[in-house]
Amino acid sequence: MKRISVLLGLILILVAGLVTAGRAWAYPSEGFSVLNGEVFDDWEICRTRAAGADGFYQVSARAFRPVIVFESLGENAALAYSLGQQIAAEYPDLSQRAEAVFSFVRGRVRYTTDIDQFGYGEFAQNADELATDIDQSGVGYGDCEDSAVLLAVMFRGAGLRSAIVIGEGHTAALVYLPDYDAATAFFRLEGEMGWIWAEATGRNNPLGWVPDELLGGNLAAYEVTEEALNRAEPPEEANGSVTTVTVTGDGAGGEGGFSLPIPLFAVIFLLFFIPSLLRRKRRAH
Repeated sequence: MKRISVLLGLILILVAGLVTAGRAWAYPSEGFSVLNGEVFDDWEICRTRAAGADGFYQVSARAFRPVIVFESLGENAALAYSLGQQIAAEYPDLSQRAEAVFSFVRGRVRYTTDIDQFGYGEFAQNADELATDIDQSGVGYGDCEDSAVLLAVMFRGAGLRSAIVIGEGHTAALVYLPDYDAATAFFRLEGEMGWIWAEATGRNNPLGWVPDELLGGNLAAYEVTEEALNRAEPPEEANGSVTTVTVTGDGAGGEGGFSLPIPLFAVIFLLFFIPSLLRRKRRAH
């Protein structure tokens, strides 16, 4: 009897280990395919690469378009958007509403690297995939772009304007809240001041807090609207929503402007594109 108990205990440990390993390497939803070592979703968007016409951020040498956001907006709006709507119904005050959306994501998304969760150096989840994990288990796992995409969609669902912002190796969300006095800095997007930073990857980050190293640095932003979800050639020039961003506020050292310089996007392109080439090369061996 004692031997049977020990054997059962070992089996349970083995099963638990297999379940954990499966969770770490599983895809967040069905409908994915692998081509040349890269993962594509049902919309033929590459989840393991940000650059190119089929990359999840469509990063080019001069601009970007966060196409993965549009998988959860417009005719594709689902759980993540509805979560924002529910918060909007509960909080009529815009500042409190934005804080509630931010707190929801910050409190329920645990920062986890893509390599640990999916076995890829980069793997972007769309907003509904992450929201589904939260809905089913009370918690989701993701990195900076996953939280940024979920925030952008939920802000839109809550009736707030939002944007995706990228820098050299970093991404976050912006929300338009010009009267939010708690913000450490305001950003000017398309000549319109009043955008604030929303980065939910830190458990103690407040809404409107900006990392010091990004104040006055090179950033680019794209306002999120209900655009068509399509694969297109990455933008070659800063136009429409991809515009100059200006920072003001405490710690910014006054007002400083910066455009979308070619070197910035060249760096971003290399940061996102070259690692995918290296991963593909390693997988080919």
